[in-house]
Amino acid sequence: MPAFLPPVFVSHGSPMLVLDAESPGHAFLAGLGRRLERPAAILAVSAHWTTRRPMVSGAVRPDTIHDFYGFPEPLYRLTYPAPGAPALAERVMALLDAAGMAGETDAAQGLDHGAWVPLRLMYPQADIPVAQLSVQPHSDAAAHLALGRALAPLAHEGVLVLGSGGAVHNLHDFRRGDRSGPAPWAAGFAGWLDGVLAAGDAAALAAWSDAPDARTAHPTDEHFLPLPVAFGAAGPDARGEPLHAGFEHGNLGMHAWAFRPADGSVAGST
Repeated sequence: MPAFLPPVFVSHGSPMLVLDAESPGHAFLAGLGRRLERPAAILAVSAHWTTRRPMVSGAVRPDTIHDFYGFPEPLYRLTYPAPGAPALAERVMALLDAAGMAGETDAAQGLDHGAWVPLRLMYPQADIPVAQLSVQPHSDAAAHLALGRALAPLAHEGVLVLGSGGAVHNLHDFRRGDRSGPAPWAAGFAGWLDGVLAAGDAAALAAWSDAPDARTAHPTDEHFLPLPVAFGAAGPDARGEPLHAGFEHGNLGMHAWAFRPADGSVAGST
């Protein structure tokens, strides 16, 4: 059996992150793939695929989806031609079924920018099979924590469960190029989140919207929900260890964590 492969949550930021070589988040993601054990396949849990019930992509050759507008033309020329992972999609469906969760496979779904932007930096050769899993914003964090726990066997099967969203994601306070530092509400929520994950406090994570400034940090849920999925996929006694911390464009939290059982350790942080 392959060694335990810690699930990871990353903040994917603006789509321009993939081209912005001066961004600390870009530099972090560009080095992250070398810091992790190479996976046999990747299950990307993206904030940008939202559905009523869990869905997993079963495409043999997933398209690169440019699900944004108003950005420089070179961004739209980028592709991520990784192979799909139909076998992984079948495995995900079997695990969801075993947990009593109704799921569905979509053979046409490609990779949205929540998946391909970090993956293009992490694994630029695009040679690792990828399937994508949706989030359900009408459901709460507890449901997504349970979803992740249903997928926990994948971490023992050579699969990287990669949650991709945002630690702090309030686009009303997005200020392109602002390096002045975060507002107190943004720094405070990120600090709260660091403490909860380090402690492995699943109950607090499930009730995240009760935290101070939670609804300023996340006016909507979709960029938060990949986080409890990744946390849950590490098992019931998971702990989080920071891989990266920092804010870009004012209050856009670019934090990342890896998760594994309390008696383990993960790659060093930056």
